[in-house]
Amino acid sequence: MIKKINKRYGNIIKKNTTIIEALKVMNSCSLNLLIVLNGDKLVSLISIGDIRRAILNNIDLNSTYIDEIMRDDILIARESDSMEKIKKIMLKERIVCMPIVDASRRLLEIHYWDELFSKEKSLESIDAQVVIMAGGLGTRLKPITNIIPKPLIPVGEKPIIEIIIDNFIKHKVFDFYISVNYKAQMIEDYLKIKESKECVLSYFKEESPLGTIGSLYLIKDKLKKTIFVSNCDIIIEEDYYDIYQYHKDNKNDITIVSALKHIEIPYGVMETEKGGNLIGMIEKPEYTFQINTGMYILEPHIIEIIPDNEFYHITDLIDKVNKVGKVGVFPIPEKSWYDIGQWKEYTSTLAKYSNMHIDF
Repeated sequence: MIKKINKRYGNIIKKNTTIIEALKVMNSCSLNLLIVLNGDKLVSLISIGDIRRAILNNIDLNSTYIDEIMRDDILIARESDSMEKIKKIMLKERIVCMPIVDASRRLLEIHYWDELFSKEKSLESIDAQVVIMAGGLGTRLKPITNIIPKPLIPVGEKPIIEIIIDNFIKHKVFDFYISVNYKAQMIEDYLKIKESKECVLSYFKEESPLGTIGSLYLIKDKLKKTIFVSNCDIIIEEDYYDIYQYHKDNKNDITIVSALKHIEIPYGVMETEKGGNLIGMIEKPEYTFQINTGMYILEPHIIEIIPDNEFYHITDLIDKVNKVGKVGVFPIPEKSWYDIGQWKEYTSTLAKYSNMHIDF
């Protein structure tokens, strides 16, 4: 019965699971929510938010079990509950799935949002501006970038820059500034229809390379709200309101969106001391790192730090702000980060993005 329930999403785990094992399951399924069972009985739910809080609290993901972070207050339905009641609760609470249990909490079924409601869940609106850094040459993606600029490289049925814009429009963000240079006219021509129908796109051009953030000095007088800054070769498939709210709640000057990258070393790793004497050896170790995704949130006063008309990287800005202000990090699952920066990453993204955006 449990195997049948788990077949579609693969988001059921056992109680005696470590956080890192739970994260692996989450990365392999299409939801950011896991059902926790003890035998065939429902214990709790684990969301990406629960794992995120564990990471931010420096909890050891490899040795800590999920029962230390899972919640007691979860919404469930009884087998006697009508479908009308279940739908009403799911709509009100905006939850992606509803477990159905019997009197002894034995899991009978799971109802999912996309099975019950045809329309996509509406997202909270965000009061922000967006800057997309789209002026690079795309050298690592030659020869395709000899013909089209990197922002117009297709991922699925749309170019990547349109996907980035659409993800913000879902949050009712319509104010975009796009840094262009290489094949700028081609980018502007493609986006004309979208601008007239859905949003306001303003372009600014750096005449010479200004690094990954230096060109923002050109529009510093126009950036008055909290600013999302995104590279044009990445897609973040997350609820941007959660990122925005984390940034605001923690009063950050800058928030970096990180992806949880899990790496398995298929060899024995040795540690030695001076003279080559062996200290110890770990067989096939596993590590989890937070990788910079290329998306950031900045408060507008931070733009004043960027020097006028100088080559300046986002890492320079982060280092400076971290000494005098507050820089936070918002981790997301690796599966929520799509990267097309190099050919290997692009081909991987095409396969991954297609699999994660199947109409069931």
